[in-house]
Amino acid sequence: MHGEYKVPGGKLVVVDLEVVGGAIAEFHLSGDFFLEPDSALEAIDRAVNGLSAEADAATIAAAVKSALPQDAILLGFSPEAVAVAIRRSLAKATSWRDYDWQLVHSKAVPPVMQMALDEVLATAVGEGHRQPTLRIWEWDEPAVVIGSFQSVKNEVDPVNAEKYGFDVVRRISGGGAMFMEAGSVVTYSIYAPADLVQGMSFADSYAFLDEWAIVALKSLGIDAFYQPLNDITSPHGKIGGAAQKRLGSGAVLHHVTMSYDMDGQKMTEVLRIGREKISDKGIASAAKRVDPLRSQTGLSRAEIIDQLKATFTNLYGATPGDITPEEYAAAEKLVAEKFGTDAWLYRVP
Repeated sequence: MHGEYKVPGGKLVVVDLEVVGGAIAEFHLSGDFFLEPDSALEAIDRAVNGLSAEADAATIAAAVKSALPQDAILLGFSPEAVAVAIRRSLAKATSWRDYDWQLVHSKAVPPVMQMALDEVLATAVGEGHRQPTLRIWEWDEPAVVIGSFQSVKNEVDPVNAEKYGFDVVRRISGGGAMFMEAGSVVTYSIYAPADLVQGMSFADSYAFLDEWAIVALKSLGIDAFYQPLNDITSPHGKIGGAAQKRLGSGAVLHHVTMSYDMDGQKMTEVLRIGREKISDKGIASAAKRVDPLRSQTGLSRAEIIDQLKATFTNLYGATPGDITPEEYAAAEKLVAEKFGTDAWLYRVP
């Protein structure tokens, strides 16, 4: 069995192994990481050989850690990264380049349609009716997108939302509210088979699925990095946040919203962002939590999106695609039956 895991912001970890009598055998670790002393590599191999093939990532990481010499130095990877690569090999996980990706950057649609399209396209990928896809969203009207488990009344000020013309819609993934204005955000969705993140914890999969975006931002001169669980940030402040949903069809929906030119004052009027929400940020106001991409790059939103698309294509390969008429029709049906109903929006009042 063979497994690979590219550590977000780090190096590639590669494992090869066999399973004999329910135990790991013939294990060999390799990769482009740095490790001192040389003997530590053999120590890791010995520690993994003989472990149960059912061992979880924590057990594997603990075995690797305990086998390392006291003076061992690991750069670009960790015992936990080795464990993830092993679990991915045992789960027969796939990699980005195993798929023929489509890149969709289509017309703007109403916010409630964006919610429905996410479910339709992710389901289609899981059922094998669509190739794995990266979709860039377009917005031409303002909206607040709340997480699947958030309370409408706790998150949104209805008077100010109406005052500024914001629709309120609920997505199928968890996480916090997204403040969306036309031209003010960069949002993308990844629809991928679950095999792409096999052997990873939810926390690991967030950073893994967004590493290409970090690479793109760095190429624009932004010192971007991932801050667990689901934030893309920089030394100047938060850039964006991710949310994720695993569907029964066998697909992963992963989407990210990054601020381009955020009106922080308006955001604090429309969203009910309490003191508890920002108490761990070390800042005085919610308006300062979001650091727009415009202030760090001086580039237009379109130029930033072009760099994101180019980076994804160069790293993983992708061909231009679009949403089919049948998919639009399925999304419109979901709007009527689910996303556009009060029953869905106020399922958590």
